[in-house]
Amino acid sequence: MRNEERGSLDQGTLYIVSTPIGNLGDVTQRAVEILSTVSLIAAEDTRRTRILLNRYEIQTPLSSYNSYNKFKKGPLFMGRLKKGESIALVSDAGTPGVSDPHYHLVQLAIYEGVFVNAVPGPSALLAALTVSGLPMDKFVFEGFLPRKKGRATRLENLAEEKRTLVIFESPNRIQKTLKDILKAFGNRQVAIARELTKIHEEVIRGNLQDIGNQDRKWKGELTLVIGGSDEKKRKH
Repeated sequence: MRNEERGSLDQGTLYIVSTPIGNLGDVTQRAVEILSTVSLIAAEDTRRTRILLNRYEIQTPLSSYNSYNKFKKGPLFMGRLKKGESIALVSDAGTPGVSDPHYHLVQLAIYEGVFVNAVPGPSALLAALTVSGLPMDKFVFEGFLPRKKGRATRLENLAEEKRTLVIFESPNRIQKTLKDILKAFGNRQVAIARELTKIHEEVIRGNLQDIGNQDRKWKGELTLVIGGSDEKKRKH
């Protein structure tokens, strides 16, 4: 077993680095330091990560790591880590491993005995919860709902969930998702956080029926926060 001081830049460490979800000014000082000093940055999309690196004049080499190459790249990264190099893992935005394949690399690192260190920071999930106006003492995160197979079953299983529910959705599927949730849950309170921390940031609050009936074109990244099941109302 390896016993390393948390937060120190030890060689052979895999750093899980959270990056801004929109506003590039939201990156932490520690994240910049780690990204500047590791041997390699494993990025979901190197083009998007390059924008952040250019902003902070970070010259560290980039290598892609995504759902298409995770099984090929994982062993290559482990080889470099075992040789004493440190690697930073980043997603396109926010915290790696949340609705992306990055947890596979974390699992592999743990299995191989490589030290894994978190560099916390921005998260669309938590940002949306804080501005939703809905209870956030207890919540459930479902990521993206299934597009077709298993979708109705997933919603049926969530219908009685008393905790606040958070899901991600794309603008081209949001209207269908609102209708599907309304059908499965009833007319709950909902907040839709759009383009958080960006210039056109917007939070739409109301009930599923009213928001679902709005005639609008949805754009940008969306996070839905939905009120939990209210058993008292369901019984009356």
